[in-house]
Amino acid sequence: MREFENPDHWDTTARHYEQTAHPFTSRYAEAALARVALAPGARVLDVAAGTGALALAAARSGAQVLATDFSPGMVARIAAQGLPNVEAQVMDGQALALPDAAFDAVFSIFGVIMFPDWRKGLSEMARVTRPGGHGVVATWRDSGAATFLLLGQIRRTLFPGRVGMTMPAAVAALSDPRDFARELLAAGFSDPQIEAVTFDFELDVTALDQPDTLFGMSPDWTSLAASEKAAVVAEIRRMAGERTVLPVPSTALIGVARR
Repeated sequence: MREFENPDHWDTTARHYEQTAHPFTSRYAEAALARVALAPGARVLDVAAGTGALALAAARSGAQVLATDFSPGMVARIAAQGLPNVEAQVMDGQALALPDAAFDAVFSIFGVIMFPDWRKGLSEMARVTRPGGHGVVATWRDSGAATFLLLGQIRRTLFPGRVGMTMPAAVAALSDPRDFARELLAAGFSDPQIEAVTFDFELDVTALDQPDTLFGMSPDWTSLAASEKAAVVAEIRRMAGERTVLPVPSTALIGVARR
């Protein structure tokens, strides 16, 4: 089992994820939400919800939201927000314990792409979407995003030929919009529309004083020796120059389809 397929890994990192990744992924969640017109009280499902970037944004728009994740730690972070129109449950997105056609819109923001059987995850999303409803999936391009993207770029510069982190299989499979559209059709959706969305991850240079906090979720960081980590930090400082924030442009594909 790879680390990101283990719920214990996400339980351990849930609070750190909420503090570091959630503010950035929220931007893509809001972009995804803006692509679907939800009526007041619409039934929304967030699959592999993480700490709830999409679920919480949908709830604030007036939807009735069920957020699911296989990590109890992630689910607990969502529940702790205490929003009355959000229910959070531990659930395997590859086998949703939910009835057919139960939701007006089903989202997965960088979630289903982590599944061992991601195609099953997509088909489960389609199964629980009502006819005429929407399925929305966000995936990264094949080099990842934010600190993961930056670390990969720097490792290739400083340590050429060194094997880096392997992205989940779905990321490579869905990186081409045509392939992404075909997979949504195969899952049971129709009329897929794929759009690239780019935001800058703004790396606060002062965070380099505690690089393990900044990069600690990435195997590209934890696999480095202390001297190599120091070289990475020095390279980022060189790239930033006099700037206090180093932008890292990060592109996602957002697929929207009908059931």
